[in-house]
Amino acid sequence: MTAGDLPPFRADGPVRAGIPEHGRVPRYYAVKVGLLDLLDELGVGAMLPAERELAERFGVSRLTLRQAVGELVLEGRLVRRQGSGTFVSPPKLVQRLSIASYAEGMRSHGVLPGRSLISTEQVSADAGLAGDLGIEVGATVLHLERVITADGERVGLESCYLPVEKFPDLLAGFDPSTSLYAFLREQRGVEFAAAEERLETVLATPREALLIGTNPALPMLLLNRISYDHADRPIERVRSLYRGDRFSFATRLVSESAQPAESP
Repeated sequence: MTAGDLPPFRADGPVRAGIPEHGRVPRYYAVKVGLLDLLDELGVGAMLPAERELAERFGVSRLTLRQAVGELVLEGRLVRRQGSGTFVSPPKLVQRLSIASYAEGMRSHGVLPGRSLISTEQVSADAGLAGDLGIEVGATVLHLERVITADGERVGLESCYLPVEKFPDLLAGFDPSTSLYAFLREQRGVEFAAAEERLETVLATPREALLIGTNPALPMLLLNRISYDHADRPIERVRSLYRGDRFSFATRLVSESAQPAESP
């Protein structure tokens, strides 16, 4: 297996099945464990049985059942569809933490990536943005905002900032529904050599939740990235917000001592 390979995780269950040290398991958690077994039986896309039927099956109140179901919705194991019911979700999309673009990462998993343009605008760089992009404060920056989709489903929101001085006529030839990385590489000869990236969990703002089409209470995964060329010059700053119920991120870490020695 090479350094670029990522084997599937096989031990992704809770430690000791989530049982506290004192041994007393909350009723809702016992129901949640039972529901997980039921979801495996039902299969992806199946509708969850009626609330009354499940409450009777597990011998709990509807309130307790709703707590268990609610956690599974937040974790992305179930999805609620207004007016239809609650359904078993497909597995989460796994995005590699690498220089590759979102589109390239999704295609590698057989998923059709897409982007829908929300807005383009020119803004003046404040001190933070100017420092990140290596430009003067007040310099003009192109802000490109797009909704990210996977097989037609809205799964995230991306904001990209590029110096207008370096890319003065970007919008003249770029199709916002396609990969910006591929366009810059193939049409402008830009080589992405490195990136600094920070990953954290956040809640979406009301506007972000509306654009992505998700519940504002749903945890989101936020990636902030600055990309660099081979001369270590900043190319772009990107803020990508992903649905926590649909995405996970993975990478392979290799010790410096395990790296192959350079040829003399």
